[in-house]
Amino acid sequence: MARQTRPEDIQQTYLHVLDGGTTLPIPVLETFWQELSSGAYPQLEQGRLMSAYTFSEPWAVWERHLAGEELVMFLSGAATLLLASEHDEVIPLASTQVLLVHFPAGTARLEIIPGCDHNSVSDSAAYFSLLRAGR
Repeated sequence: MARQTRPEDIQQTYLHVLDGGTTLPIPVLETFWQELSSGAYPQLEQGRLMSAYTFSEPWAVWERHLAGEELVMFLSGAATLLLASEHDEVIPLASTQVLLVHFPAGTARLEIIPGCDHNSVSDSAAYFSLLRAGR
């Protein structure tokens, strides 16, 4: 029988969730991702792999999963999207950039709408695209 993993162990143990709901722990090793990419865990081709991380700095890059899925979930805090017009004369871009640093690391993102000022931002397709996507 698989060892029961307590929630507080999630950063030391990955969880392999099988399609039927059975959950099996996989110890976190420094070599895990290298071993996974070389085929050492064929059982992970079925089901889902769950893990948890904490971040004290904003993410420098976002990953792309071309043949898979990823769910990013906040366990504390909230996600905030800040939108700014590149040439805003009412709320200068520098002010919005200062606001961004007041959010906990990784919980807010700044998107700059290019070529717009304060009164023309709502005419931008990029603005509406970001609002619809919520990201």
